[in-house]
Amino acid sequence: MKFETKCLHSGYAPKNGEPRVVPIVQSTTYRFDSCDHVADLFDKPTEYIYSRFANPTCDAVEKKLADMEGGVGAMLTSSGQAASLLSILNLCSAGDSFIASASIYGGTINLFGFTLKKLGIECIWVDVDASYDEILKSFKPNTKAVFGETIANPALTVFDIEKWAKAAHEKHVPLIVDNTFATPYLCRPFEFGADIVVHSTTKYLDGHAVQGGGAIVDSGNFDWVAANKATGYFEDLVKPDPSYHGLEYVKEFGKAAYIIKARTQLMRDFGCYPAAHSAFLLNMGIETLPIRMERYCKNALQVAEFFQRHDKIAKVRYPMLGGDKYYENAKKYLPLGASGVITVSIKGGRKAAMRFMDSLKLASDEVHVADIRTCVLHPASATHRQLTDEQLVAAGIDGGMVRFSCGLENVDDIICDIKQALEKV
Repeated sequence: MKFETKCLHSGYAPKNGEPRVVPIVQSTTYRFDSCDHVADLFDKPTEYIYSRFANPTCDAVEKKLADMEGGVGAMLTSSGQAASLLSILNLCSAGDSFIASASIYGGTINLFGFTLKKLGIECIWVDVDASYDEILKSFKPNTKAVFGETIANPALTVFDIEKWAKAAHEKHVPLIVDNTFATPYLCRPFEFGADIVVHSTTKYLDGHAVQGGGAIVDSGNFDWVAANKATGYFEDLVKPDPSYHGLEYVKEFGKAAYIIKARTQLMRDFGCYPAAHSAFLLNMGIETLPIRMERYCKNALQVAEFFQRHDKIAKVRYPMLGGDKYYENAKKYLPLGASGVITVSIKGGRKAAMRFMDSLKLASDEVHVADIRTCVLHPASATHRQLTDEQLVAAGIDGGMVRFSCGLENVDDIICDIKQALEKV
């Protein structure tokens, strides 16, 4: 199936007389006919056991997301942060390290740089534009993964997936890519060498601001056995798991070992699984994803060009603008567009930026992005408030920066709102 068709039909195929729309299975439990059946599932989980692990509604959406990204399996989580957390914990434990691009989302910077540090896992920050050799030099003997963001929030850097994947694979570790802003409609990182993809499904995949969620998708391409032989890493994937009756993930599940381990080991213990109703709402958003993404990108380019011409704007960042630092990367990785998010720096700094935002009438000032409605945020005082000045610079943020998320309104109305707000600055 083509991508647009997958968004409508993948993951769920109703039989004769069954519901056309993915049904909400609002149940935490499943009935079995024998104790032996239940015992077998705790040796090798191949069916629904309990809704902290899996649920039929969620399962349909997971299968759809895996198909959309081109992976072998997916697991929904209760938030994008949970997805990022579990993607790392599935590979690293106390005493390990991993590498991350310095321009990723501020909440993820906090998670990686502070919370994981408390758990004994070190994040090694590397400039998103680092050369191949610089990336290789940042590895330590205990480095077990590399993490980047397709389109960084809000820096709008475009991650050179192929370069970073090559470096990760040179060191026998997987590359994890946060594909939230791009969605699989604009970019499928597995096609460029990434091994694992994470999403905040709260954003474009949902699109309507009605559910919070995340997802991890496994490409099935990383050779855990070969990496273990080369480095001694990833024994949790190739050796018996004492916490799950000696289950050997690669032996039992082959290419899907990573995502099965994430579910049976980490989801079991952390319990950050979404409700069936949340997955139902997410699925409704995914069904219109291609149509929405096309409109987001079209609106954003026109709005970015307007900002670029305005004398009260110090700087505009949008990868599809000719002359943008990441224009070439965008053409390579994002040929259909670079999402609906623009960042602009208002002349006059923080006070001017806040004056502009407070003067908007159509666009909403809200702690959200990638909605069907246009919304704005001041990153330095909101989502990235916890970062140091040095971290803000590394993330590409200044006091005058506004994250402008174009919605699906008529673009003339969006621009009209911007005009009247800038007149008040």
